[in-house]
Amino acid sequence: MATLLEQLRSMTTVVSDTGDINAIQQYKPQDSTTNPSLIAAAAGMPEYASIVDDVLTQARKDAGSSASDEDVAALAFKTLAVAFGKKILEIIPGRVSTEVDARLSFDTEKSIETARDIIAQYESAGIDRKRVLIKLASTWEGIKAAEILEKEGIHCNMTLLFGLHQAIACAEAKVTLISPFVGRILDWYKKDTGKDYTGAEDPGVQSVTTIYNYYKKFGYKTVVMGASFRNTGEIIELAGCDLLTIAPKLLGELQSTEGTLERKLDPSKSASMDIQKISIDKATFEKMHAEDRMAHDKLQEGIDGFSKALEDLEKLLAKRLSALTVNA
Repeated sequence: MATLLEQLRSMTTVVSDTGDINAIQQYKPQDSTTNPSLIAAAAGMPEYASIVDDVLTQARKDAGSSASDEDVAALAFKTLAVAFGKKILEIIPGRVSTEVDARLSFDTEKSIETARDIIAQYESAGIDRKRVLIKLASTWEGIKAAEILEKEGIHCNMTLLFGLHQAIACAEAKVTLISPFVGRILDWYKKDTGKDYTGAEDPGVQSVTTIYNYYKKFGYKTVVMGASFRNTGEIIELAGCDLLTIAPKLLGELQSTEGTLERKLDPSKSASMDIQKISIDKATFEKMHAEDRMAHDKLQEGIDGFSKALEDLEKLLAKRLSALTVNA
């Protein structure tokens, strides 16, 4: 009998949610996503020290001999995620997602500028922009940045997405892909209600199911990639979603489990559903966001968490640069 992972791949594009290149080689996903926390974790692993050191060495060369350590570390910081992305693209056949600095989540212009710089780095290495997704937080400002970038042929992956209002705004902005966070939604409801949830009752599963059916009902081209899973039960309930990005541990569980996997999400079923269409402008977005306590809390928490991971990464690079300088 086929494993759950093999069956899932027959109905959903499976993406690896990690910066761990060894794990990507093991599970051979179509695409791969990274975020600041994953890059910071990978950068601290001994097996990837050479990638970090190469980036720092190149940054020192590019910055010039008179540049301060702070300037060199800042330049390395701007290129490290792309360095990991380039390594990942040597393994996978599809696309890698690289994230814009989370501290720019409410700044449309700087988000656009950073996204263009990321794409320029990939293209200077001979990598077509079609193989890169720029990750942006699903704030109103981030969505507006993505709308402009998409018109330039820079495809976007909207992250930290928790509410239907965010999903609709992304679809109307004609972004390529959204990443609703299943597990983080579950975390919020468990803390808020004190209850545990399993299977189809999982609030994260319900949220992604609602978004998927809305998109398919109204023919949006934006695709849905469920993310941030806490267990394989959530993945099983979302079988048939356009894409699912899954951490190596859960990929391993799916690969080692046999059984019958039922398709739960199907565009042909969505078409006949009675769903009301909602038009989203900034005022409506902000109103719905303020009324959705979970989406409001988790978006800000996610931005804060990714920002903290970036600060930790900056410190790691500065420390590693000092060690390289001493040993030079």
